[in-house]
Order: sequence, then C-alpha cells, then structure tokens
Amino acid sequence: MSTLATPNTALARQGRRLPPLILLCLAATWLVWGSTYLAIKFALLSFPPFFQMGTRFLFAGVVLMAWMRVRGAPWPSRRQWAHALAIGTLMLGGGMGGTAYAELTVGSGLVVTFIAVVPLLIAALNLYWGVVPRRLEVAGIVLGLVGVLMLTQGAGFGASPHGLAAIAIACVTWSLGSVLSQRRWPLAPGAVGFASEMICGGVVLLALSWLAGEAPAWPPQPAAVAAWFYLVVFGSLIAFNAYMVLLAKAPAALASSYTFVNPVIAMLLGVWIGGETVTRFEWYAVGVVLAGVLLLLLRRRA
Repeated sequence: MSTLATPNTALARQGRRLPPLILLCLAATWLVWGSTYLAIKFALLSFPPFFQMGTRFLFAGVVLMAWMRVRGAPWPSRRQWAHALAIGTLMLGGGMGGTAYAELTVGSGLVVTFIAVVPLLIAALNLYWGVVPRRLEVAGIVLGLVGVLMLTQGAGFGASPHGLAAIAIACVTWSLGSVLSQRRWPLAPGAVGFASEMICGGVVLLALSWLAGEAPAWPPQPAAVAAWFYLVVFGSLIAFNAYMVLLAKAPAALASSYTFVNPVIAMLLGVWIGGETVTRFEWYAVGVVLAGVLLLLLRRRA
C-alpha cells in the first residue's frame, strides 16, 4: 500500500475537491459504520462477541476472496498472508473483538464515541515516521480527545470498568494495525488483500471465542440473525473495505474521520431503536467530539 505521503500529494493536486471514490468511501465509513454498532448490540442477543465477529469476518472474507479469484485475481503471496495475519489480529481480533466485548456492558453509542481517540493514536504513531499533523488537525484531534475523556466520566463507562478496558485495548490495536498496514506490513493489492485480512482476522477471533468458551444461543433470535447478515454485507464487505481504501488513498486524518461522525449516528440510533439511555453530560461530550471533526474539516478547506 502507499504511504501517507502519496495520498496527501495526490489529493492536494485536486484542491478542495475529493475524488468520487473517496467520497463514496467516506459515506460508507461515516454512515454505514455508524449503524453497525447498534447491529452488533442486536447480534449479541444470540451470538457472543468473539464468535459473532469471527464468523462475520471469516464469511465475508471467503466470499470476497472467491469473487476475486473468479475474476482472475492471484492469490496473495506467503509474505502477504503473513502480513494479513498480523494486521487481522490487531485490527479485527483486538479492534473489533474488543469493541463487541465492550458492548456487552456499555451502550453502543457510548462505545463508538470513545473510538474518537483513534485519530490521536494514529497521529502519535505516525510521528515515528516523521509525519507531523498541522495545527488545525492537532486542534481537532485534541478536542476530540477531550470529548472522549469527558465520556469516561459519564455514567455509562463509570458502571463498567471492564467495558472501558476492552474499548481502550480495541482502540490501541486498531490504530496500530491501521498504521502498520501502511508502513510495515502491506497487504496484497486491492480487494484480495482486504479479503485475506478478514479471513485471517476471522480465524483469530474464532480462536479467541474457543479459548473464552463462548457458545451461541440456539436457535438464534431472528433479530440477531438479521443483524449478523447486516454486519457481513454492510459492515464487512462494504464499510470495512471502504476504510482500507481510504487508508491506501487518503490522508490518515481523513481516513479516520469516521470516528468523529459515527458517534452521533450510533447514539441517535441507540436511543431511538435500541432504547439506550444517554445522559445530558454525555451529550455534551458528543458535542465536544463533533467540534473536533469541524476543525478537521476546516483543515481540509485550508
């Protein structure tokens, strides 16, 4: 995959206008991913967290790989499979597994709002490669972090230290995997690389499920089955692949901007459909997080 210097340069040449592919990928990560966190909550009615995520990504990865092979795409090399295993373990095993585990005890809206810490972590990791964020970008990231810290003081995370620890670990592993997929361990080109990552990550998650002694409820509830299929199609095949495209073709801050938009969508859906409770203080925290994304957008215009 390309380094951050290439996408930054390519987009800069186009001025303020973003390519249609980037816009579509942003829409997928902003809107679709914002709704998947509530779907995870519904799927948990019958499918434990690691089992749910493992079957989801393994199924989606096999389908995508089969489709690409039918179209004549080559298999990843042995080294590319090794990279897929490392990135899949971090981003899917730690990132998505930890997220689903946190939702056992914390509302989906609060979980996704906490994930706004990801851009700060990615920016910090990229400093190792000499990528220094600009002033408005730093201000937006810091403001988003302030909002996340406010969230940790709210009733939702205060009642679940285990949920807070799980989502914190998920953010760290997801951020590390995102950076290393660009800098150290490139995947196979295009959708084949994304499929290999989902297959490897799915296997790792199922191994974690076995170690944790998870067992799905049988027969599963219809709402859980519908949520699982939604996660496979929209969350994995569409939104996750869109995120990997953004990592390859867009600046890191733009690729991770979903972390600022998803909370509003997730919290609104959680209250409206999931019956979750959000305090006034937690809504204030969301407002601080959104102020951070506005600064990121202002940086884009600049």
